Amino acid sequence: RWPEKVRLMQHNWIGRSSGLTFRFQLAGAAPGGAESVEVFTTRPDTIFGASFCALSVDHPLSAALAAGNAPSQAFIEAARALGTSEEALEKAEKEGWDTGLRVQHPFLPEITLPVYLANFVLMDYGTGAIFGCPAHDQRDLDFALKYKLPVLPVVIPAEEAAESFKVDREAYTGPGRLANSQFLDGLTIDAAKGAVIARMEAGGLGERKIQYRLRDWGISRQRYWGCPIPVIHCPSCGIVPVPKTDLPVLLPEDVTFEGQGNPLASHPTWKYVACPQCGEPAERETDTFDTFVDSSWYFARFCDADAPSPTNLEAVTYWLPVDQYIGGVEHAILHLLYSRYFSRIMKQTGHLSVSEPFAGLFTQGMVCHETYRAEDGAWLEPDDVVKDASGARQRETGKPVVVGPVEKMSKSKKNTVDPEAIIDQYGADTARWFMLSDSPPERDVEWTEAGIEGAWRFTNRLWRLIAEIAARLETQTEAVSTDTPQAAFKDLERASHRTIAAITDDIEAFRFNKAVARLYEFAGALATAHKHAQSGLAAGDAAILRQAAETATLLVAPMMPHLAEELWARLGHSTLAAQTPWPTFDPSLVKDEAIVLPVQINGKKRADLSVDPEITREEAERLALDLDPVKKALGGQAPTKVIYVPGRIINVVVKNK
Repeated sequence: RWPEKVRLMQHNWIGRSSGLTFRFQLAGAAPGGAESVEVFTTRPDTIFGASFCALSVDHPLSAALAAGNAPSQAFIEAARALGTSEEALEKAEKEGWDTGLRVQHPFLPEITLPVYLANFVLMDYGTGAIFGCPAHDQRDLDFALKYKLPVLPVVIPAEEAAESFKVDREAYTGPGRLANSQFLDGLTIDAAKGAVIARMEAGGLGERKIQYRLRDWGISRQRYWGCPIPVIHCPSCGIVPVPKTDLPVLLPEDVTFEGQGNPLASHPTWKYVACPQCGEPAERETDTFDTFVDSSWYFARFCDADAPSPTNLEAVTYWLPVDQYIGGVEHAILHLLYSRYFSRIMKQTGHLSVSEPFAGLFTQGMVCHETYRAEDGAWLEPDDVVKDASGARQRETGKPVVVGPVEKMSKSKKNTVDPEAIIDQYGADTARWFMLSDSPPERDVEWTEAGIEGAWRFTNRLWRLIAEIAARLETQTEAVSTDTPQAAFKDLERASHRTIAAITDDIEAFRFNKAVARLYEFAGALATAHKHAQSGLAAGDAAILRQAAETATLLVAPMMPHLAEELWARLGHSTLAAQTPWPTFDPSLVKDEAIVLPVQINGKKRADLSVDPEITREEAERLALDLDPVKKALGGQAPTKVIYVPGRIINVVVKNK
């Protein structure tokens, strides 16, 4: 019950890849006495299409090459200035510097490949070195075209001939069979991967390996706000854990933030302590934990916040996993991933009984608004802007305003709307109603004045409608003679039970915008029945009207609780709507009384048949064949067969018709 996009983000962040680690032997002398370059590849099948080898600028051989070599050092510095994150490297133009070194192809003794320093190779993935096969990797192809390196296709699509298939500006990454690859020719990609790995392992050149993009998590922070790391640094004993009897380590409260750096490091007394092992003077660790350390397991502590141990196993077994987690997608590869990691570790250490902390995850969208800029480029707040038919201008100066795109509300772009101003003008219920009604909660919602005005009108409409119904029910002292509900009230009763069933499902499935839409529709049905009550109410009608008004009030309560409580009191209740059980529905009133089935003969519609939704196949076929239009069309001929799709259609098949 996690969104697929979050699962995919975590999958890619972990980055598990299976491939081959092997060595290219250097052809000739290299700085530092290096004899080979080790690479990792997920596509060993393309080895015969290799045209170059590339090193990360942080590779040890790169550092050796840069020593005393100004051009290579300049390239390394320029590459580092672009940034070393995967995102930065992906966006950067592919650049390289020819080191002058060459490596020996592992299967072609007569071939050597040039070695480049490249700004797109990550040091923290694989070995920090790659071989490039331009024909089957777009990044490698861009690089090869720039530096005029060979492009040899070795995976050929099924419909192409190896002799004529060429790669120009777009690398071929689809399926096919190997060609131009000696002992791999004719093999599938997977078979070729296995064959290369087997030969490399047999020759002692490489080995099968699984790599991950995950790297170590640096959990220390140089700041006051955080949990102290419970270790002590002793000149004699080294790093010593704080004894359990001294836990938790509390932060000092007499700190000053006027200096530079972490105030714990400059505190005059807090960091000085005796070593727990030898008793000699020592110092506390002044770094504090990354806050993600705390948020990775707080849910387990919440199960029993007073437990003397980190967790109460009985309590966490009862409460966990968390049934439903609601949070922003921005936590997908941080907090949500760390929490899963912590849960696995805590299960192994006996602190948890589950491996997965959150059974269900729902990621809500962002609240967005237009952005505004003055002529000088300064960001403007929505309250500073006036819009009319002539355009947008600044409220105070009248100067033109540039209206920008709709983006998530942020302080930096000043496109935020003050919730206090909204609440003062419209009330918290109306603001909440608009946000729930605009779009599915997993999508972004655009805040507009028109939208909030529409929500405000419905709030007032519902208030007036139920207040008027409550007054009519209160003053109704005489009922008309019949207790049989009028048709309008029978329709209202059915609508009431259907709305309960539908909104219950919608709320449980987080389809709040659909629940809001159903309440708009139900309010319309309630208003229609109320009009019929103007001439008086039978006892049965009054009961249905009251039940429907109370249903509307209870159904709107999760979304507009303040309004609901006022309406509940108007309907004569002394308790709170929030304390009232959720309304239930009668299944017999939810299902359709009748459905209409089109009746066809050889695919051509001949009639409509109104039936009970629970009708049997035999009865549906009998009634269809008994219809006058069907009898006339058949002309006494017996049908070959009758096809009945429950709830959808009846098709009578006749030969020669």
